[in-house]
Amino acid sequence: MALRVPKAELPADLRENMIRQFGSVPENVEVLWNSPALARDNVEFGGKVGAWNAADTSLKSFAHMAVAAQIGCSWCLDAGYFQAQNDDLDLAKASQVPRWRTSDVFTPLERDVMGYAEAMSNTPPTVTDEQYASLLERLGPAAMVELTAYIAYVNLATRANVANGVASQGFSESCEIPLAKIPGKSGAASTA
Repeated sequence: MALRVPKAELPADLRENMIRQFGSVPENVEVLWNSPALARDNVEFGGKVGAWNAADTSLKSFAHMAVAAQIGCSWCLDAGYFQAQNDDLDLAKASQVPRWRTSDVFTPLERDVMGYAEAMSNTPPTVTDEQYASLLERLGPAAMVELTAYIAYVNLATRANVANGVASQGFSESCEIPLAKIPGKSGAASTA
């Protein structure tokens, strides 16, 4: 996939900050910088979303990657693996998210969260009352509404990346874990 809009030049301080955080500048930030106000707001809101702490970090990470795999956002999967490593999450599990239905490494709760993330990502959404109630009972109201808002934000980010032509940049190469292929989507999880 090729970028559908040219990258914009970032201010030097932002560019340096991104390189410190990620090792290189994320292309989605450079693309969004075509509208600096939008890009600033997106980075700020993304930081706030990342700071929410009512829901378990692993569950949110798996939900994010499940959405990315379903939508086909290779950049999001790539960054998700990188972030999972930085958050000291279970990398063996993270590597299996694109094939969570056939992998035996996930708990029932993790599977239900990834199923919920996919149901929220369907168009139209296919979340059922039973699915929501089951997660609400196990997570509690604060974590459930946070997880729901988090998945909604991830849908915004993944869909924008795919529409703008942003693809994997190889962030996950530092993870040293084998990346699972998305069943039925040839190479979509690849970071090459």
